[in-house]
Amino acid sequence: MTAAHLVFLLGLASLIVAMALRKNVMIPAIVATLATAFAFSGSVPNAIMSVFRATITAGTALFEIFIVIAAVTSLLAAMRAIGSDDLMVRPVSRWMVNGRVAYIVLFGFTYLLSLFFWPTPALALIGAVLLPAALKVGLPPLGAAVALAISGQGMSIASDYVIGLAPSISASGAGVPADDIADRALVISLVVGLTAAVLAYMLTVRPQMRARAMSDAEPDGESDDAEGGSGNAPAEAPSGGGPERSLTDTSGPAGSATSADVLEVELPGMEDDGTRLTDRPQLTRAWAIGVPAAFAAVLVYMLVGRFTDLVPWEDGAGASLVGGAALVLMALVTITSRRSEALEFCATHFIDGLSYAFKAMGIILPIAGFVYIGIPDYSGAVLGLGEDVTPPAFLFDTVEMVQPYIPDNGAFVAFSMLFIGMAIGLDGSGWAGLPLTGGLAAALAPQSGMDTATLAAIAQNGATWTGGGTLVIWSSLVVVAGFCRIPVTELVRHLVVPVMASLLLATGVAVVIW
Repeated sequence: MTAAHLVFLLGLASLIVAMALRKNVMIPAIVATLATAFAFSGSVPNAIMSVFRATITAGTALFEIFIVIAAVTSLLAAMRAIGSDDLMVRPVSRWMVNGRVAYIVLFGFTYLLSLFFWPTPALALIGAVLLPAALKVGLPPLGAAVALAISGQGMSIASDYVIGLAPSISASGAGVPADDIADRALVISLVVGLTAAVLAYMLTVRPQMRARAMSDAEPDGESDDAEGGSGNAPAEAPSGGGPERSLTDTSGPAGSATSADVLEVELPGMEDDGTRLTDRPQLTRAWAIGVPAAFAAVLVYMLVGRFTDLVPWEDGAGASLVGGAALVLMALVTITSRRSEALEFCATHFIDGLSYAFKAMGIILPIAGFVYIGIPDYSGAVLGLGEDVTPPAFLFDTVEMVQPYIPDNGAFVAFSMLFIGMAIGLDGSGWAGLPLTGGLAAALAPQSGMDTATLAAIAQNGATWTGGGTLVIWSSLVVVAGFCRIPVTELVRHLVVPVMASLLLATGVAVVIW
């Protein structure tokens, strides 16, 4: 282990400690990147440049997420201007009668949708249709984010049972059939997801709904629904709160924005006095039907493209298709409602959406940049190495060094694979190190008495739940936080206990049944 490895590990530890203390981790990330680069190259100028290159590398890797959020936010702003957003969610509101039911509907629908074309494109659709309805009936933004993260960013891609990319990557290192890993990963992910959903509801969602019900109760202390709303119209936005209100406003129970804050204040598309910008009911109704229909067509096209050869399709095209559809729809809504001012307002809606995306998530770029310096796929670009130079793998090298010290005990090996997978998942993708965990599973299985596919599936779940993700703020979890308009660090803080406890339980279940 070189000095650069030690510096990187110290930097990683400083980030974890800072997050545990609920402190902003930008300064530790910058300092850790600077120190690691200097320890590796011995050059102060190169270390300083590496801090900038790390941020650029992270921005390049994550920019698609920013644009998708900006596109969907701009569409919602255009719809909000003519009142189509309220009209659009009325049919769904019949299902979401209160916050408890909304939590279940969001959880189940997100899981099923994410199984077929992954959570990021699914969240774009859910954020445009289901999320506003859930918030209107009393589900707190944090509660919605918890449901979306556990079901989409965790449970669906931890097994990746339908598309099968993750099991295939794990199998490439494990040397066992991918279907075997997929079957075990599916069972483990279901145990983790369902347990985490229940724990998160009891620890976070239910207390917030009860606190909100108490704060919204009449002076005599009565409330329509102590579990989060009765499905009626949401409370009016606080007076004096215009579109310029801060995105990090913490008014409301448990330090989270209220549903009125999220739906009526933070999104652009309203005049300063909170009024709608048009009174054309036919146009409002047309777009309330047209936008969901367009997204349904996008969904059908995605599924047909993924599972047939009837239409052209490429891996990773889902986010681009959803983002592009949102931008086209935003332009059409604005053109039909603001004929003489469409050019100006299209630009305004998109800039507002892009500004929100960077305000909410720009902080993750230097943090992700530091983590990327330990991943060989990115470290060369961060450190300014030439193409003929083998990039360092500080994170992966450290995991490999631990292998000889793992005892020959099945349960110990299983839990060790879980934590190794979680360490691999710190890269923010969850899948970059799956060949490594597959290889470790194959190496440790004979001496531990455990099945190779089971160990690989445990590590795959650990990596995906961590970096896929629910436990690190530089993962695609920023999409969930962005759509729900809450700080991503706050979301992670409320996910740590449910997800960690459920991962430990599921690993124990895997040891028993396999």
